[in-house]
Amino acid sequence: MTVVVNMYVKCGQIENAQKMFHRMPGRDFVVWDAIISRSCAGVGSLRIGSAIHGYTIRARFELLVNVSTVLVDMNAKCDLIGIARPSDDCVLNTDLCGDIVRGNKNLDLDDFKFLLKIIISSGIGERSYVPRNIISGKALEEEHTLSLTEAISEMDECFYSTLDELFSRSGISPSQIDVLVVNVSMFSPSPSLSARIVNRYKMREDIKVYNLSGMGCGASLISVDIVQNIFKLHKKMLGVVVASESMGPNWYSGNEKTMLVSNCLFRSGSCSILLTNNPELKHRAKFRLKCMVRTHLGSNDEAYQCAMQREDDMGRRGFHIGKNLPKVGAVAMYENLKVLAIKTLPIKELVRYLVSTLVQRKGEKGAPSASGSVRVNFKAGIDHFCVHPGGAAVVNGVGKSLGLNDHDLEPARMTLHRFGNTSASGLWYVLGYMEAKRRLRKRERVMMIGLGSGFMCDSCVWEVVGDLEETNVWKDCIDEYPPQTLVNPYLEKYGFINEL
Repeated sequence: MTVVVNMYVKCGQIENAQKMFHRMPGRDFVVWDAIISRSCAGVGSLRIGSAIHGYTIRARFELLVNVSTVLVDMNAKCDLIGIARPSDDCVLNTDLCGDIVRGNKNLDLDDFKFLLKIIISSGIGERSYVPRNIISGKALEEEHTLSLTEAISEMDECFYSTLDELFSRSGISPSQIDVLVVNVSMFSPSPSLSARIVNRYKMREDIKVYNLSGMGCGASLISVDIVQNIFKLHKKMLGVVVASESMGPNWYSGNEKTMLVSNCLFRSGSCSILLTNNPELKHRAKFRLKCMVRTHLGSNDEAYQCAMQREDDMGRRGFHIGKNLPKVGAVAMYENLKVLAIKTLPIKELVRYLVSTLVQRKGEKGAPSASGSVRVNFKAGIDHFCVHPGGAAVVNGVGKSLGLNDHDLEPARMTLHRFGNTSASGLWYVLGYMEAKRRLRKRERVMMIGLGSGFMCDSCVWEVVGDLEETNVWKDCIDEYPPQTLVNPYLEKYGFINEL
């Protein structure tokens, strides 16, 4: 069978060679070493070489060494994170947005004024994306219920564009993946979306598969944590996290204000992340996961109800965002970051904070009082901040709490302007901006902060393994950012509504 594989390789039939490779019984290290060199040298196929090398790893021909979880980059010039940019026919500009709003027959003048206020202050520009059924107006037709086929098609378009890119650029074969975690909060068909991916890419029968729903914008970090915990029990594994959101079936066609807000903020997007704990791939990694902290306030009724999918009084389904969300988010973030601080900040900063807090409390009890509140300086241990681009108010609120300046918040604000709030995948668009702007240097630390319904706050810290200069999903527009102004043209075009 080795002869047959070599014949396929010499003829350039890489797929057939790879299939034959998986069928071969009784393989040993010497045979595979020869095949690797002939395959890669003969046709320059990184993909088949990676597949064969992956077998030698799983067959334990190499030494077993424990290493920290790292993100893989199998090619020095490739994207380790596949991030989707939907097709241009899904772009939501000012004119199209106006048409969609006018298409909702349940809105009156006060509702138009409310929507205008929200979209003007949202921080979103004119180049974000929405599903085709929203652009066509189907989502607003009360007599039209989005079919299961249409909803699945929306997810397929998001998933496959990122996964195809990830596998192609990394050189990793789908058959090499040991763990798959998929998170989509608002859509959970059967078979699961993760099973659909396994079927599409013909992944192995022993792959560990997880499908998360209802976990909101922080779900991608939860997915990474799941993979990390599996890596602690199994050596030399490859994992893929896929994060997206289903918008089509959840576009709100009513007039309840707390549910109209989500229409203004959420946009289409998706990403796929490749992870490994294989020491043989360490030199090709981009990031190393240093720590992860998860906080859940679901036992509190106010926190549980502040962001949730529900129906209005007329039975129209949408996503409710309560006025108390900023307050709940602040509490969740405080509880989360007080744990993260201990894990990431130097002793010097922790001592400074403790002493300053004690001094302030003493001043408050017996005048004179210390002026201002004491804040932990996360910049003492963190170089970059990936803030969840949930909206201008979210970005500004997190920035204020952490004492971040405009430079620190620029990646989140630019992501919000270019792509909108893409839910769980949003943090990776922010990270992509940092990489495209060549901000990330070896040994620097990046903090990610995600918020999600439940209510949850999840955070983690990555260490940059090597200098990063990839453009990724930002490649066609990175030179345009930051623009001179983030003011969108909605007020100029539709401001007359406020005068009616």
